[in-house]
Amino acid sequence: MDKAIKSLTEQISTATEDSRKKELEIRELEKQMTSVQPTIDGINAILTCFGFQGFSVAKTANGSNYKLIRADGSEAHQTLSEGERTFVTFLYFYHLLKGSDSESGVTNDRIIVFDDPVSSLDSDILFIVSSLIKELFDEVRAGTGHIKQVFVLTHNVYFHKEVTFNPNRRGEAMKEETFWIIRKPSLVTKVEKHLSNPINTSYELLWSEVRNPDRSNLTIQNTLRRILENYFKILGGVDPDEITGKFEGKEKMICKSLFSWVNDGSHYVQDDLYVTINSSTVESYLKVFRAIFDKQGHFAHYEMMMGDALVESVHD
Repeated sequence: MDKAIKSLTEQISTATEDSRKKELEIRELEKQMTSVQPTIDGINAILTCFGFQGFSVAKTANGSNYKLIRADGSEAHQTLSEGERTFVTFLYFYHLLKGSDSESGVTNDRIIVFDDPVSSLDSDILFIVSSLIKELFDEVRAGTGHIKQVFVLTHNVYFHKEVTFNPNRRGEAMKEETFWIIRKPSLVTKVEKHLSNPINTSYELLWSEVRNPDRSNLTIQNTLRRILENYFKILGGVDPDEITGKFEGKEKMICKSLFSWVNDGSHYVQDDLYVTINSSTVESYLKVFRAIFDKQGHFAHYEMMMGDALVESVHD
């Protein structure tokens, strides 16, 4: 028993010493990884790439901190605008995610929270920030780094649109993402989960009204007219008279009424004309609206925008 205890004690002692040596080796490697130079190079590369030539990041005299300098070498941090300060802070945080501000945190797993990162930024910088955050999304999806989850909170609808754009998403949220809206009715904060992206473009919102079986008879004409204007006139450059010529009788009159508003009133003060129509008239308008896309060879777009509501739409 004594021999066994002595042998195990020696093994424990040897293993403990080996563990201590490995920890020292890890610390030495982490010291190399926490060099400030890669961050300086990374931030300056982004600033140069996007045309920020008024200032750059440099290493301080002690070699372990950063400073902002002008092209002539003078200090720049006192003269930066609020937007520039916000952008530089974001870039520092973005590169910090790849490493750590201490030797012991380089290899830690992270959960990242961006809380309204585009405050005081113009549209150009907003686009850069959204692009960089989307790169982190790709890294999390691929599981190639220490970032395991990313939260993005914002009040900026345009930034939300940019940062959430994913050409592979089809309607509902993808399996690795969720969408939430935080509301504060009265003094109580509520978090609402959405199965799909709750923020849509105005064009998508117009189509959502067409898909809605409880659509308003009062506004449906304007909704159809706005869609036709956006898709065929502004984006497609199609002559409305050419489209109207493909219809006959009552349907031709309905088609003309839709495009007459596009031609005459959509860019003036009186750009919302409301006419009360009954349900049967609405059905006629919806039928012609559908036929316009069909006759122009764009039914695939109509089909895509109607989605599941297509089977419930006006039948020929």
